Amino acid sequence: MTMRSLVVGEWKDGAIADATLRVIRAVSERGVPVDVLTFSSVMANAAVCVDGVERVLLASDDVPNPETLAAFLQHIASDYSMIAASHRTAGRAALPRAAALTGNAFLADITRVVTAQRFVRGLYAGSVVATIESTGATLFATIRTSSFAPACATGGEASIVALEPIAPFTATVLIDRQAAMQDGSDLASASVVVAGGRGLASKENMDTLGTLARNMGAALGASRAAVDAGYAPNAAQVGQTGKTVAPDIYLAFGISGAIQHLAGMKDSQIIVAVNKDPDAPIFSVADYGIVGDLFDVLGELDAHARATGDAQ
Repeated sequence: MTMRSLVVGEWKDGAIADATLRVIRAVSERGVPVDVLTFSSVMANAAVCVDGVERVLLASDDVPNPETLAAFLQHIASDYSMIAASHRTAGRAALPRAAALTGNAFLADITRVVTAQRFVRGLYAGSVVATIESTGATLFATIRTSSFAPACATGGEASIVALEPIAPFTATVLIDRQAAMQDGSDLASASVVVAGGRGLASKENMDTLGTLARNMGAALGASRAAVDAGYAPNAAQVGQTGKTVAPDIYLAFGISGAIQHLAGMKDSQIIVAVNKDPDAPIFSVADYGIVGDLFDVLGELDAHARATGDAQ
């Protein structure tokens, strides 16, 4: 078995995505050499500087669709004992396909690396934590990026290896890319998340919460109930069917705390809940709880954030 790790790289806003840096840090904990797969010379030249990367594979000049990427990974899988990506759309679409094509296992949403072949992930909305050992030739896996710190984007001296292209899968055609609008910082990697639930009662109030997030330098999150009600976009949803976050501080306004939502944020370092219902389940996981009118608390926090910003 070849003991090397391959990270499928992602590019965002002209730089290597923070999610990719976190995946690199995660697979580095296996204690084996790490390569990064890139899809442009600009991305490759940036990846060579990432600390902990030994080789950068340059595959093509465009990000392939999931079917083409899966076929490409099938072609090079025998060189790696693990091929990993962030637990986001691209990785969840391509890596299970590649695992099926090669007859190997796929492991989703890894939260901890124990050894080179043993990993931890949550099951049943996080109510069960499983330790899983991989004995196959190549493990395909997605990584919960919020569980790992990012690798340093500088200090590395990797080499670039150009790869031969493969025939693209043409039955699937990308028509357009549309990025969802988001208030504040990137939700997946933010150190502070301000989240709103059904208790906000309107999109206008969620927009006010978004203003607080921007003033605090935080990311805006939302419960599924708030998203379903049209208060926030799908990109802001935190929970079992949304994003999983683990910020330093999670501020929950008007969120009751259904188990599906708790599954996406219960690993936050500090949880502050504001709800008028003293029996709301969110208080069972909160480090600090405020029983009262969330709009009063929201107004005071926003005023403090504005004053702090003006003072700077």
